[in-house]
Amino acid sequence: MKILVVGGAGYVGGSVTDILLEKNYDFTVYDKLLYETEYLKNCDFIYGDVRDYEKINKVLKNYDCVIWIAALVGDGACSINPEITNDINFKAVKNLSKNFDGRIIFFSTCSVYGKQTGILDENSNLNPLSAYAETKLKAENVLTNKNAIIFRLGTLFGLSDLHSRIRMDLVINTLTARAFLDNKINIFGGEQYRPLLHVKDSARAIVDSITKKEVGVFNLAFENYKIIDIAYLVREHFPNLEINITEIPFQDNRTYMVNKDKSLKYLNFEAKITPQDGVEEVKKLLINKRIKDFNDLRYHNQKYLEYFKNKIEL
Repeated sequence: MKILVVGGAGYVGGSVTDILLEKNYDFTVYDKLLYETEYLKNCDFIYGDVRDYEKINKVLKNYDCVIWIAALVGDGACSINPEITNDINFKAVKNLSKNFDGRIIFFSTCSVYGKQTGILDENSNLNPLSAYAETKLKAENVLTNKNAIIFRLGTLFGLSDLHSRIRMDLVINTLTARAFLDNKINIFGGEQYRPLLHVKDSARAIVDSITKKEVGVFNLAFENYKIIDIAYLVREHFPNLEINITEIPFQDNRTYMVNKDKSLKYLNFEAKITPQDGVEEVKKLLINKRIKDFNDLRYHNQKYLEYFKNKIEL
């Protein structure tokens, strides 16, 4: 089986390609290197943009399975240019659906649930509140009748691989960094819920699903946490940490808890890496000075794309 990993040079792709290499899969990474200046992992690589339909459609003909990770990710990053977000997150997936009949593994997001109460499963009502969530949901819909498995990911955390950038704009990663650097973190509200998932667990679910027959939508998460409880969890690793809570409304209104039973029942998947493990990973990176500057734009999707707006142009 030949596998094409679209967007495989990024944060999630780093872990995915590590596992593919370990298991000796025949795969190629197709990536624009939006946040990278180089890609040195020992695997086949094609430089390309998912909006270049002529190029990617020719490439697709050579593969049996596509792992589609490519996307603009995050509410803030996707709000910079909603039209380009739609082109990348939806229209490119629509092109995939029309021009590829093999196995598709697609990354969506639990953000499609928006702001809701109760425990949400894959059949719950959807309430996308951003261009990111809206375009991901539209992409899900064009894959409905394909041989496709769609993973709605919880909020990721932790270290992926040693070749790809870490994202420092994710709640556990950024709170850990602020705790280390400032010994103080600011929480807005704090009652919002997030389902959390280590990036390596997400990659394991992807690779495990290559040879499975299941199709449809699956939630992926470790557990649901309130933002304030994540702050308290971080303080367990920084005993003198000051936590400041403010009730000032924050622009991110999402709050949702998800049910993960379907993934366990049908895919035998259970997330194993805890948020505590993720905090320790990021803490060690900072202690060992493996990240020279936490504020470097490339670690933060929205800030990077605001500064380098031309990089998302075709």
